[in-house]
Amino acid sequence: MRILITGASGFIGQRLLQALSGSAATEVDQLIALRRTPSSSNPAETSSPMEWRTCDLFSLAQTEAATQGADVGIYLVHSMMPAARLTQSRFEDTDLLLADNFARACKRNGVKTILYLGGLIPETRPLSAHLQSRLEVEAALASYGAKVITLRAGLIIGQEGSSFQLLSTLVRRLPVLICPKWTRSKTQPIAASDLVQTLLEVIRKHTQVPAGSYDIGSPSVITYQKLMETTAEELGLKRRFFSVPFFTPGLSLLWVQLITGASRNLILPLIQSLKHEMLVKNAELWQWLRPTDTTPPALLDLSLALKEAIRTPQPTSSRASFALSLRESTRQRKAALKKKSEVRSIQRLTRPEGWRAEAVATAYFRWLPRKLSPLIHVSRDKTGVWSFHFFPLPWVLLKLAETPERSTPDRALFLIRGGLLVSRQSPPLARLEFREVLGGKVVLAAIQEFVPSLPWVIYKFTQAIIHLWVMSAFEHHLRTGED
Repeated sequence: MRILITGASGFIGQRLLQALSGSAATEVDQLIALRRTPSSSNPAETSSPMEWRTCDLFSLAQTEAATQGADVGIYLVHSMMPAARLTQSRFEDTDLLLADNFARACKRNGVKTILYLGGLIPETRPLSAHLQSRLEVEAALASYGAKVITLRAGLIIGQEGSSFQLLSTLVRRLPVLICPKWTRSKTQPIAASDLVQTLLEVIRKHTQVPAGSYDIGSPSVITYQKLMETTAEELGLKRRFFSVPFFTPGLSLLWVQLITGASRNLILPLIQSLKHEMLVKNAELWQWLRPTDTTPPALLDLSLALKEAIRTPQPTSSRASFALSLRESTRQRKAALKKKSEVRSIQRLTRPEGWRAEAVATAYFRWLPRKLSPLIHVSRDKTGVWSFHFFPLPWVLLKLAETPERSTPDRALFLIRGGLLVSRQSPPLARLEFREVLGGKVVLAAIQEFVPSLPWVIYKFTQAIIHLWVMSAFEHHLRTGED
């Protein structure tokens, strides 16, 4: 069995790698771990026979190359943090693009099974954007024919988990905690060790588990306030908790961000999801994993899970953010993105009935000069290069080259080949694409790896804003037929 793990340098990815390269190694013929940037500092790389591959999941070509030779793909990616100096995208559209890339690559390389770690889905509707995104990722991964097994889990109790770090940081730093209405929502967290053990069992018996979604969680049903109270007890801290009768996601965001220093992009989607009760609704997974055992596994209860998370020495990690505070981790991430000055812009568009992505792209090039007439003129030469001119000046603002060898009816790809608005430092694979996702229900328009030539402050408050306005107007045109 040849196993590939995305998110291999993350919280659960690290633990799963250690487990697979240890006692389970005899069942694994090849273990492939993906990471976004090359590194020589990961201790797991020298202590186990796994193969590390560098892959930017935003690139379909890189993802196709990285998934070669795998039978089972483990998808542990969840992208709520910005991936460029300027990210013009909702996190759910970013997640959708990444999942679509992975699913397309798995189809191309014959990956038979995808195992995805998602979130518990409540019965109440409408869902928060965070939970709706988890459902979309499930659907995107299953869009190209692979068998998809989804494990849905709530809050994961483990030292390096971002949600648990937020919770424990609040408890450690605040002697008095004001608890809004969302802290009385019920949940069933799960210990990181139990989650990894369950993943191992599913990997070993993936041929016996039908495609579908399966809930997992500890036997403890608890409110978030009680979870914080229990965490304080396990830490040996005396804390006072006062309940207030309103939800206040905005105030909760400011409160948590001020105390923990974590990014707004991480905190807000999580808080918005806390109005839902995150409970295990079925235990169907265990009838497939252990058909001869009538009792579900003895997962750790909350108290034991917290003891394990708090008292176990933190495992060595290649990611420096594990050894830093949330505040310092956020600062370092921003500094790293600032150095590259790249722009990533992803917008969700309506797909008119009967249209493919290539038709949406053609409509865009025809609609834009009409919308911005007489300021913008667009032309196409015999080689398939589209040029954007600012009337009446003769200079080319932007050049986009068609790439028929990488385009399909459901994905139109154009490389950014120059122009006054493009920096010379812009990577050779800077690109604009239009692609169908979710079985053609939606089209994503994405600009990636683009580096502008304008000074950053000027770009951010001129060209970047104009681009968002243009894409919003184009979405309106696709939806209504009006300019």
